[in-house]
Amino acid sequence: MTGTRTDELARLAELHGVAVSYRPAPDRTVTVPDSAVVAALHALGVDATTPEAVRAALADRERALRERLLPPTVVHWAGDPHDPAALTALPPRTRVRIETEAGEESYRVSAPLVAGLPLGVHRVTATAPDGRTAHAHLVVAPDRLPAPPGRSYGLLVQLYSLLSRRSWGMGDLGDLAELAGWAGRVAGAGFVQVNPLHSAVPGAPTDPSPYRPSSRRFPDPVHLRVEDVPEYTYAEDRERLAGLLERAARLRAAVLDKGALIDRDAVWELKREALETVLAVPLGPGRRAAYDAFRAAHGQALDDHATYYALAETHGPDWTTWPDGLRDPRSAATARARAELADRVAFHTRLAWLTDGQLRAAQRTAREAGMPVGIVHDLAVGVHPAGADSWAQQDVFAAGMSVGAPPDAFNARGQDWGLPPWRPDRLAACGYAPFRELLRALFRYAGALRIDHVMGLFRLWWIPQGSPPTEGTYVHYDAEAMLAVLALEAGRAGSVVIGEDLGTVEPGVRETLQRRGVLGTSVLWFERDWTGDGRPLPPERWRADCLATATTHDLPPTVARLTGDHVELRDRLGLLTRPAAEERAEAVADVTEWLALLDGLGLVDSVGPADSVGLADSVGPVGSPGPVGSTATGPPGADEEAEVRAVHRFLLRTPARLIGVWLPDGVGDRRPQNLPGTCAEYPNWRLPIADREGRAVPLEELTAAPRLRALLEVFAQLREG
Repeated sequence: MTGTRTDELARLAELHGVAVSYRPAPDRTVTVPDSAVVAALHALGVDATTPEAVRAALADRERALRERLLPPTVVHWAGDPHDPAALTALPPRTRVRIETEAGEESYRVSAPLVAGLPLGVHRVTATAPDGRTAHAHLVVAPDRLPAPPGRSYGLLVQLYSLLSRRSWGMGDLGDLAELAGWAGRVAGAGFVQVNPLHSAVPGAPTDPSPYRPSSRRFPDPVHLRVEDVPEYTYAEDRERLAGLLERAARLRAAVLDKGALIDRDAVWELKREALETVLAVPLGPGRRAAYDAFRAAHGQALDDHATYYALAETHGPDWTTWPDGLRDPRSAATARARAELADRVAFHTRLAWLTDGQLRAAQRTAREAGMPVGIVHDLAVGVHPAGADSWAQQDVFAAGMSVGAPPDAFNARGQDWGLPPWRPDRLAACGYAPFRELLRALFRYAGALRIDHVMGLFRLWWIPQGSPPTEGTYVHYDAEAMLAVLALEAGRAGSVVIGEDLGTVEPGVRETLQRRGVLGTSVLWFERDWTGDGRPLPPERWRADCLATATTHDLPPTVARLTGDHVELRDRLGLLTRPAAEERAEAVADVTEWLALLDGLGLVDSVGPADSVGLADSVGPVGSPGPVGSTATGPPGADEEAEVRAVHRFLLRTPARLIGVWLPDGVGDRRPQNLPGTCAEYPNWRLPIADREGRAVPLEELTAAPRLRALLEVFAQLREG
């Protein structure tokens, strides 16, 4: 559609939740291109390519809304004594039949219609006196999500970076259990938060980012500790396994002792070969019963997942290039291929079961070690467009669209994350079944769940394929329904939910999340009085319902922020958008303000001036040029560690319910795990935890490091209750 936007197009977009403008700041409104609006509507099955098509689609939509008895999904919060508005708006004498999750039926005519219903997703059928009938899903959810059991602190770590002397070249679930056991019993930590452990796209090289997985529903078997699989002991080909262990030891030594990057593909090649041998061992009766129960619990979703990976072994990982019949998971060709590849389908099904078992074992270890929360898992925003979930659930994904972010103060070009979005209309039509099943699977082994870009429950920035991120638009979701499903599944599991709500957030979103019990995320360097003088926000003014941290996986480690290494790194890689001197000066001013506040609160240890390496002690260039991953310059000193401890003492002074400690901060690591805006320029998602000299630190040394222990001693009062 060309020409000036019509009122009809704007109205049509509004009725389908597609924005025609947005406000990046209270005093600024940006109009989105018509092309983005038309493309988003097309992805929702609405033709808006001509004025005539717009008028016809608008008339159809208005008529459908006017004549419908019920929306596809209705929400009722258990603490509300009133019926949902959608039910109170039914015509008088409408007969309502409600079938609960448990299969019980009841018939109701007069209000209240939902009184006494149990929590769950029920089926409602409304029959009006004029004969019209409508069906809807009724989500009855608890008023709030579970709250953290008291106040606690925990460790934040990217699992692949946490190598031990037993892992096969990258951190695994055995390492996670070891860390949780130590952190709970010795350090008094309440949780360990890890990166998404979702299944990666198969093949080599695979995308190393844990935030662009093939599937969010099932975990990646690359994280398995092979030796912990019970059948490992009984595998017949011991010589083959011994050879694989030797190769794994060389791969591990290359990372821990020789400075090599983590090679996920090489690790998986070894583990896959070992698991082929281990899974040849028949399951005992008890194990077989547990496996069958897992298969029954996950049903078609598990079958589709395993089928995708079996087909990918033959046809490659991109299902959009497969033969026509195989692109449809419900086709006769796919059914035949599934039968022909039954052994490979069974192999990948077993892998999903084994990984789920080790994840649940890690959570048990954490809780047995005294952690009130345990393992905090991470839910990525979306999935790879060519992966398992996008193949199996094509009906709920918006074809031709990608999720990202509009231009903002941090990225003038916007961002395209390459993730297909869910269609809000299809989600509502099926009662949010894909979202419910996803959450239920994750909560099997999560003491808490962090939701990346939690604002996506409300709206997502849709970008038409082939267009730059600047030419997208926001598409809104039924946030009440999404939150109700989240509250229902989290409540059933007794799990806490943390929303990553950093950056530009639509007005009212944080308040809604807080009201429903979703914790926010507060990072020290961003907490300023933005409505006042812009100075660092004192601890007593921080929100309580949040996870408070000094950094994240996408930000510089605390030492790099304090010393200015993050500016030097970005300068070396050509990522600065203004002169390096200006960047350095701003970094100096920022850290100087924070250190002044910390010092004024008496949080900084007393150290000698000769030991100082803090950025605030110099306004000149910090660090020296060097290769990617090189360490900061300056003599080792106590001031660096003292300032890191002061930062965490400050976090302890806030009312935050949860406090996170970036584990690499405990050994002086300077390198971010991910440097946004880079791909080949920086080894994102491939760095082991290292000390201030860049030497990889294995788990065994990490837990004994005096620097880490001194940092965690800051939280002694939490350990003592």
